[in-house]
Amino acid sequence: MSQPNVIYLKDYQVPAFLIDHTQLHFELMTDYTQVSATLTMRRNPESTEPSADLFLHGDKELTLLSLQIDGEQLSSSSFQRDDNGLTLYNLLDAFSLKIVTQIYPDKNTALEGLYRSGGMFCTQCEAEGFRRITFFQDRPDVMSVFDTTLSADKALYPVLLSNGNLVDSGDSAKGRHFASWHDPHPKPAYLFALVAGDLAHIEASFTTMSGKEISLKVFADAKDLDKLDYAMQSLKKSMRWDEQVYGREYDLEVFNIVAVDFFNMGAMENKGLNIFNTSCVLAHPETTTDASFQRVEAIVAHEYFHNWSGNRVTCRDWFQLSLKEGFTVFRDSQFSADMNSSTVKRIEDVRLLRTAQFSEDAGPMAHAIRPASFIEISNFYTMTVYEKGAEVVRMLHTFLGAEKFREGSDLYFSRHDGQAVTTDDFISAMQDVSGRDFSQFKNWYNQAGTPVLTVTDEYDAQLQCYQIHISQYCPATPGQTEKLPYHLPFCLGLLDENGSDIELAEGESSLLELTETSQTFVFHNIAVKPVPSLLRGFSAPVKLEYAYSREQLVFLISHDADGFNRWEASQKLAAEIILELVDKLINGEELSLDPCLVEAYRAVISDENLDKAMITQVITLPSEQYLAQLCTEVDVSNIHRARQFVRQQLAAALESEFLAAYQGARQAAGRYDPSAQSIAKRSLQNLSLGYLMALNKESHLTLARRQYDTADNMTDSMAALALVVHSQFTQVAEDLLSNFYLKWQEDTLVINQWFSVQASDPKAGTLAKVQQLMKHPAFDFVNPNKVRSLVASFCMQNPINFHAEDGSGYLFLADQIIALDKTNPQLAARLIGPLSKWSSYAKVRQSQIREQLNRILGSGELSADVYEVVTKSLA
Repeated sequence: MSQPNVIYLKDYQVPAFLIDHTQLHFELMTDYTQVSATLTMRRNPESTEPSADLFLHGDKELTLLSLQIDGEQLSSSSFQRDDNGLTLYNLLDAFSLKIVTQIYPDKNTALEGLYRSGGMFCTQCEAEGFRRITFFQDRPDVMSVFDTTLSADKALYPVLLSNGNLVDSGDSAKGRHFASWHDPHPKPAYLFALVAGDLAHIEASFTTMSGKEISLKVFADAKDLDKLDYAMQSLKKSMRWDEQVYGREYDLEVFNIVAVDFFNMGAMENKGLNIFNTSCVLAHPETTTDASFQRVEAIVAHEYFHNWSGNRVTCRDWFQLSLKEGFTVFRDSQFSADMNSSTVKRIEDVRLLRTAQFSEDAGPMAHAIRPASFIEISNFYTMTVYEKGAEVVRMLHTFLGAEKFREGSDLYFSRHDGQAVTTDDFISAMQDVSGRDFSQFKNWYNQAGTPVLTVTDEYDAQLQCYQIHISQYCPATPGQTEKLPYHLPFCLGLLDENGSDIELAEGESSLLELTETSQTFVFHNIAVKPVPSLLRGFSAPVKLEYAYSREQLVFLISHDADGFNRWEASQKLAAEIILELVDKLINGEELSLDPCLVEAYRAVISDENLDKAMITQVITLPSEQYLAQLCTEVDVSNIHRARQFVRQQLAAALESEFLAAYQGARQAAGRYDPSAQSIAKRSLQNLSLGYLMALNKESHLTLARRQYDTADNMTDSMAALALVVHSQFTQVAEDLLSNFYLKWQEDTLVINQWFSVQASDPKAGTLAKVQQLMKHPAFDFVNPNKVRSLVASFCMQNPINFHAEDGSGYLFLADQIIALDKTNPQLAARLIGPLSKWSSYAKVRQSQIREQLNRILGSGELSADVYEVVTKSLA
């Protein structure tokens, strides 16, 4: 195939033309849609090309019916069409351009632009989907006021929605009707949205801090009407929180959310019309787990917060994607921390960052938060842009403090309202309110990779002086071999022999600022040699190397005032012990568990003063995926064996404690609610049951079976089902799986969980089961949620089976990627991740994985999405 073009940040130029007003008319028909677009255009006074031709992006599948300027039909000599769009010649400085196109939403399996699935018309225009609808300057720095009219069969599509406020609606000829929407706020095309379908909704209102009444509606299929209340509650909480914490008030008369089953992303922040994957908005205790309740709350908040950090102020170009996503992820993380446990939220965020983003940083797709180039922008909706981007914003918040950071965000929003800007503009606002120089801090935006901090210390008892030495370096990444030092905050505490924080001398701070390759910090009047609590709250997204003894880690687990670092100490201790056992397995040595881990866990689980959510986090073993990142060469099978050994040994040593914790949580359980306290009880209950099930005892199977049979919520039901399915009690597992399917077969999202539980089963033979399930009537290869629940769950959550020695897992995934690339390139490209980390494994697996990557590359005409990831993975 011909190599797609590479797009470079350094080549950015302002658009030659601006679109002040966009009028759209959609005739939504059964087998096609006709789109009429009238664009009020003028040359951009900031352009350096005053006589430039006009280029409009447009997909090669668009059927062009008409092209007029100021009412005159253009001759064929006045424009040129190619696979990427239209070029118009000899234009005036200002004019009206009318374009009529015809598109075929039923055939749009890529789910970008306008598509129809499940009887509903829906759009997804971020990043470059609008060019599949009509010819347009489809770039985020071209912002326009939109007026949209939808016309459709009233019986089939009684609900017609678009951006902004509804200004007119009514019936028209032949059983059709129309709705006209006006969005007064200029926006780029990626924020355009429409929905047409037979939908039910719930409705509420919200009064803003200035007294304005906002109509709130959440739409879904009628059968899901009882699952929308929690999303509505979450929306109201988000609106109030954004007013209180950031001073941001909503700016339209209505706010609509629509749940869609066929959707590539989690959700989309289209102005006034948020479109959500059903998995991110539907919630009911009987069908939704605690984790999904929290996910709904967080994603509703995230998309709402985009109204300012992404919509009112958007990104100039797609290289600046983290400007809106990193900032908004930070904001939704703050919100979730305020709504629930801030420490647990921090732990969850860091666990995700380390498992997924650190792995991304260490692989062939490593890129800076603001990448220098890309082939397909859809490949850069990554953990780096989102999660690492949020950590960078968090560091600014740490440097400035909440009050000064709020001043900076206020200045940023007021200075750039209605503009498309850059990450430099965001940093400038923070500099201007604080008087600080963040020039070096920008290295976080321009350099890829995860920095490594190496810490050593020394104590002089005679001088009562404690010194800490910190050096930083960042490993080479593709295209970047040399890295400049980062500017980062390093929070610490010094613990005395009783576990209390030592009060620091005047002028000394627990917040250190690193700017150099190596620095030394000195603390005076330290009466005893302290145990350092380093990088408290995970104050920077780095890897930390410090030679803690196991005694020190146990001490921190028991005493550290920083909840995050109590968890961190437990992870370090468990990971060190597990990886030591991996080495013993490789060398054929007998295994035994260091009793310090047992005693540390015993102390935590018996601590009545410790929050149950924290207990759960501290005694949860690090995942196999995270342990793999700590290895120079990943030994999948022995990591699995060692972790299972530790789990079983802990279960045997602490059986009575786990049983007491389980029974105590069960007895304390009242009527289900998704509050933080209630979730904490269930999390400890189900973790304890998981340890007990590791012992393979009939008595514990009885507990799991009883929990499954009596559960009044999906959290407990799914936990019991997964533990039994992943156990050695195969007949009971088959019985429960059959029972579960019969009970929930009409609920798509619940059946997705049923698929996922089976795909993540670590027992041998799971791949054959997955291949069998792909033929199940409930599975649909066109539905991204189905593919993620079965194919992605197997390849990303089941390392022992995916990395089977015969390479069958790699062959299976390559088959799916090749097939999906023909229908949904975005989804196909996102599945390549497990194959891109081939260099971490032994030579046999490296060869097997590269063989499949080469097979994908040679399979025919690939999308730019898949081509980019595969070629970079093979480099």
